[in-house]
Order: sequence, then structure tokens, then C-alpha cells
Amino acid sequence: MARFTLPRDLYHGRGSLEALKSLSGKKAIICVGGGSMKRGGFLQRAEDYLKEAGMEVIVFEGIEPDPSVETVMKGAAIMQDFQPDWIVAMGGGSPIDAAKAMWIKYEYPDTTFEDMCKVFGLPKLRTKAHFCAIPSTSGTATEVTAFSVITNYQEGIKYPLADFEITPDVAIVDPELAETMPPKLAAHTGMDAMTHAIEAYVSTANCDYTDPLALSAIQMVRDNLVKSFGGDTGAKEKMHNAQCLAGMAFSNALLGIVHSMAHKTGAAFDGGHIIHGAANAMYLPKVIKYNSKDPVAAERYAYIADFLGLDGSTTEEKVDSLIAMLRKMNDDLNIPQCIKNYGEGGLPAETGIVPEDEFLAKLPKIAANAIIDACTGSNPRQPSQEEMEKLLKCCYYDTEVDF
Repeated sequence: MARFTLPRDLYHGRGSLEALKSLSGKKAIICVGGGSMKRGGFLQRAEDYLKEAGMEVIVFEGIEPDPSVETVMKGAAIMQDFQPDWIVAMGGGSPIDAAKAMWIKYEYPDTTFEDMCKVFGLPKLRTKAHFCAIPSTSGTATEVTAFSVITNYQEGIKYPLADFEITPDVAIVDPELAETMPPKLAAHTGMDAMTHAIEAYVSTANCDYTDPLALSAIQMVRDNLVKSFGGDTGAKEKMHNAQCLAGMAFSNALLGIVHSMAHKTGAAFDGGHIIHGAANAMYLPKVIKYNSKDPVAAERYAYIADFLGLDGSTTEEKVDSLIAMLRKMNDDLNIPQCIKNYGEGGLPAETGIVPEDEFLAKLPKIAANAIIDACTGSNPRQPSQEEMEKLLKCCYYDTEVDF
């Protein structure tokens, strides 16, 4: 028996933020990140709509990119004092992910962060509050997923929380919010969406319900991401929908080791973070080549290539065409092809922020942590420690995967 879970209601299209007026409750807390939602007027509009719905509203601001355990605990404490019956999270994946974790702690104050990390092991939520998610970026799709990623900075590790209990009750996918993204953010979040869709399609947990969502998302991202990066408003709207479809797929089909590696390398190095979407973009072609040694995965990658109309008469040629397409997208989006050339802000650089000696020193631990990441279990090939280290080296040096 399998399960397919999505938010109870999903409002989409321009102006759908107004759906907040339809929520029923007494108190709402809005969780946001930096200043983009305030500068664009969206935060004020959200407050006004919730007040129009008859609610008392407070705002928790300043949730950082790659939200920390400390921020989660701080937000949960504010919720304990205010006692909201609606948690409304708006912005990029970070404030929505953080608010999901706050929700758990709010409903169960004795829960530790370690308890939250038990995969599909959370108690029933919604005893105190319901959850509404409003994305402003076109990539994470956390508004429709059973996942959240929280960073433990003391360990330098990102932890994925996974449970259908944290799937939001309401998602509002309004493309007006996404139009505020700068090009670099559109590029990184868009490749995150592409990775979600491809990993969901080849995951060992894929099914007839997730496959059409994944394939449609892959095609929409291929057709619209570079245009969106270039400022095309229509393409931005398509990307906002595409990332949501990808999220519906991976929330139910799960992911693979591209995400395992991205989670464990993101905060591991002293020179700075490797932005999640950029990490996925760099690692995805290498992981496809690695996974294609599995015949079932190879056929599914080949089907993606056929679906997109790519070249190739054999399975191997089709897999290579898919890899070539993704690498070209990285080039078109100004994303580096490997960790060695990953510069400040995720831009290509001859000398990146991760020195070779630091990478090699930390490689065994990173590989071990990636293997036990929650996303590894549904990958079509289960890597050994040696294979994971070799794969990460290929991602560092941009060398061929031949094992």
C-alpha cells in the first residue's frame, strides 16, 4: 500500500493571495524571511487579508536562508505565547521550512530537534493550528510537500525533516510573488525544481500518480527556466507552476542522492555555503550517470529523454543526451559545473570557495553523512562509502563517472 498526500486546498494564479480572506480562525502568525515580501507589499496585503478574515495577526520576521535550529526554537516560543490557530508562512523555502518545524514544536513543546528528524515519525499535528504556505520562489515546492530542511550550524549539517503531518493544509501559489526573484535566485531554485522532478521519476517509490506530475514538471522547466532567468514574465509564471508540480511528485515519490549530497555539502565548508539549488544543478548530471548503471533507472532516464525529444537511439545515448541538456542549462544559467569552480554567490570561478585540501579532508565524513541521509533510501542505486566518496570527487573535479 502506498500513500499520496497533498494540501487540502491549493489556490493558484495571479491574485490568489486573496484566498487568505477565506481562512477561518481567531489568531494568525505570519512567518517571513528577509525584506522582499515587505518591500513588494505582499506582507502587508497578507496581514490585511487575514484581518479581513477576522483574525488577530502578528509577524515573525528575519528567518535566515538555511534556517537554524535556534531560529526554529525561537519562533516556536513566540507561538507558545501567542497561541495562533493559523501559521502562515510566506517567502522562499527557508521561512516555510522553518515554520513547519516551529509548528511541530508549538504543538508538542517537549519535542526535541532530534525527535523531529525521525523520518515519518511525527505525532499528529493540527491539535492547535493549521498551516498555510505561500511560496515566493519557484523551486523548493515546500508549500505542497511533507519535507522541511533545517541546518544545525554546530555540526555543519542540513537535516531533512520528513512526515506527511507537515504537509501544509493550504497552499497559495501566486506567481506575482515569484516575479520579485532576481535572476540568480530564479536559476538556482529552478534547477532545484528540475532535480526534484527527475529524482522523483527515477525514485524507487515512484508510482502511476507521481510519474505524470514529474514528467510534466521536467518538460515545463526545460521549456521555461532559461527564459525565466532572462526576465520573461510568462515563463516565470510557468516556472512557478512547474516547481509546484515537481513538489507534488517528490513529496510522494521521494528523492535520491543528489539531495543527500546537497544536504551534506551545503554547510560543510569554511569558505561559505553551497547554495542548495546550485549544488543540485552541479551534482545531478553525475548522479544520473552513476544511477544509469542500474538498468531500470537507465530506462527511466531514457524515457525522460524521449519525452523531451532529445537525441539518441540507444538507452546509453539517450541518458547522455539528458546529461548534456542539463549541463547546457547550467551554462545558460551561469551555474558552475563542479564544486572546484563554485565561487561566491554560486557563480562560476576559476578558484572556488572550497579548497581542495579542505574538501579531501572532510570527504569521508560528508560521504558517510550523505549515505544515511533520509533521501538516500529511495535512490535507485545504494552507494557504498567508497562509491559515495568517488562520486563526490567527480562532483568536485568534474570528472567522468565510470563506476
